[in-house]
Amino acid sequence: MDPIPLREIEDARARLDGIVMRTPLLRLETDDPADRISIKLENLQPIGSFKLRGAVNALALADPDAIAKGVVTASAGNMAQGLAWAANHRGVACRVVVPDHAPRTKLEAIERLGGSWLAVPFDRWWRTLEERGHEDLEGYFVHPVSERPVIAGNGTIGLEILEDLPDVATILVPFGGGGLSSGIASALRACKPDVRIVACEVETAAPLSAARAAGHPVAIDYRESFVDGIGGRSVLPEMWPLVSKLIDDTVVVTLDEIEAAIHLLATRHRVIAEGAGAASVAAALSGRAGAGAIACVVSGGNLDATHLARILGATPG
Repeated sequence: MDPIPLREIEDARARLDGIVMRTPLLRLETDDPADRISIKLENLQPIGSFKLRGAVNALALADPDAIAKGVVTASAGNMAQGLAWAANHRGVACRVVVPDHAPRTKLEAIERLGGSWLAVPFDRWWRTLEERGHEDLEGYFVHPVSERPVIAGNGTIGLEILEDLPDVATILVPFGGGGLSSGIASALRACKPDVRIVACEVETAAPLSAARAAGHPVAIDYRESFVDGIGGRSVLPEMWPLVSKLIDDTVVVTLDEIEAAIHLLATRHRVIAEGAGAASVAAALSGRAGAGAIACVVSGGNLDATHLARILGATPG
């Protein structure tokens, strides 16, 4: 797969206008006034995640006859919500394959948005991504990562960041499967190619760092954690040519660093970020993102209340 042309991203932006929120870009409040860190608050979308952009664009481009029997995806929760929201908007059913450790908060949100879900073991869920479907669920499959219209919809975030922060030097993006980072990178390569795109991973699941070290996708030791929106067994083979070309670097952060970032966002900005969403902020605060103006994509805010209460009750490190 080649980078998404700017025209496709701009067309996606026109389709999303009036449907998907243009999220704010704010200066991150830290103890160091010299910090030049901004936060792009995709957690403020109606479903609490950037995934709405790709889902809406994908269904807008789909053949109406193809989606008449409903749509299907595989998701830990956020793409499920995005697709359920978009499907409800189009008046079609939405069915989702979820890993059996998906947080209850996200499952309840799928139901609230009119979707249904099927929980399967993580390995079976991962196979659904690879095979682009599940034998027990009928409908038009929308891949949460490697669908071209999904990536183009994600790329609209890059256009907004560049407009709001013209001197941006680095954009930090949580890395799940690469659909978000490659969409943003496609937009920036066309508009301002010197901006660095850095993928942010968590220590419990960092397949892109492993792939970059090996020169190809490799299986990793995936460990479940409260950071459920990023990480996987490996980089999807169809995404490797794209992310290896577009991603400049990776930063792997710890669970403790992510918790500290969630604490900071909640107490300084009254903003709730889930683990994946806070990974970019954690990477910026670690000092490993380089110099200049930094934009952190806070990709989602669907954090279980139990995790949030635990983190807010702890003394920040």
